Amino acid sequence: MVGPSRPQIVLFGSSIVQMSFGHGGWGAILSEVYARKADIILRGYYGWNSSRALEVVDQVFPKDAEVQPSLVIVYFGGNDSMAPHPSGLGPHVPLTQYVDNMKNIALHLQSLSDSTRIIFLSCPPVDEAKVRQNQSPYLSEVIRTNELCKTYSDACVELCQELGLQVVDLFYTLQKADDWETVCFTDGIHLSAQGSKLVAAEILRVIKEAEWTPSLHWKSMPTEFSDDSSYDLVSADGKSTVNSSEWTYFWEEQWD
Repeated sequence: MVGPSRPQIVLFGSSIVQMSFGHGGWGAILSEVYARKADIILRGYYGWNSSRALEVVDQVFPKDAEVQPSLVIVYFGGNDSMAPHPSGLGPHVPLTQYVDNMKNIALHLQSLSDSTRIIFLSCPPVDEAKVRQNQSPYLSEVIRTNELCKTYSDACVELCQELGLQVVDLFYTLQKADDWETVCFTDGIHLSAQGSKLVAAEILRVIKEAEWTPSLHWKSMPTEFSDDSSYDLVSADGKSTVNSSEWTYFWEEQWD
């Protein structure tokens, strides 16, 4: 482990999490925003559903870990919401079981420490036409509909309200964009850079508005090694140096 120790923000989920550092992804955005403030740790597993996640949640988040995460952002639901395969195989999880799985994941995370915070991301919509168009010859037909996505998203939001958890309603969030089906996805399911910007903005909003002590909003967190130094860049007058530790001018977007 490297030092100094920083708060940990863990992203736990399926492909939308695993791929969140590519295509201008929301994980990469959070990593940039929290640079020198917190470590963004990726635990994403392509193709997983909530049942598979529940099987290993105690290995990903052991209760006896020396350091527990300050925040866990959890996303499962897209694969769960796929229509069931006639064989009984595949990622589909019945709605009631999905809710139970997510509740048990939340309860495990809540047991890690009194200061571990949780945000759930609900099931996003899909571009149904592109999903049908992109069927793989190596896979059975993938059936993903926005009717199913909304059902699972609503169930996730309702569960979070019941448990007092913070939640980002991705089904609603992505549809705020004009031409969302075209601009928010790379393949009808996974997020484009524009889709990720919407997700990152909502996550940052939720963190900012959450009444957590201490606050985990990036502006409220200390910046590592931010003291003034004679080794900083020299100012235009040539008589002093300029501390660059809080600069964000190089961000593609200025996040709140």
